[in-house]
Amino acid sequence: MCTGDGPDVGEGSPDFRVMEVVGVTMELPDQFPVVTLQEAEAPLRELTFRVGLAEGAALAQALRRLASPRPLTHELMTTILGRLGTDIVAVRLTGRQGSVYQAELDLMSTRGREVMGCRPSDGITLALRQAVAAPLLADERLLSGDGDVAPGPG
Repeated sequence: MCTGDGPDVGEGSPDFRVMEVVGVTMELPDQFPVVTLQEAEAPLRELTFRVGLAEGAALAQALRRLASPRPLTHELMTTILGRLGTDIVAVRLTGRQGSVYQAELDLMSTRGREVMGCRPSDGITLALRQAVAAPLLADERLLSGDGDVAPGPG
């Protein structure tokens, strides 16, 4: 399933797959949580990557829709975006260098559209914290191999 903003936007434009967060796990003795994403439709390929301990905890809380007694950073940012009338249109995983993934937030407000680079863990956590979870998309090339993937033109 190819997702885009309409007709083909040109040669060399990446194809994106809709992904779902299926888990945030920690397997000892590894000291870092692992985020597992899976395609929403066949062939159901998975994408896994490690995140920091705090980032993994925040993502796991957002996935389970757990609120904290006092707003944590992602909860605060979600409230700020809402009050400013800014929607998260999508979070896109766009590239990989070694084991480090790149992502971007696609935002829409009364001022127009803005695309901002972010850490995948932050983007995913913010997407999950929305009243209706924002779509999570991954560049098809990230699912096709383990090598470096330069972010595509967007």
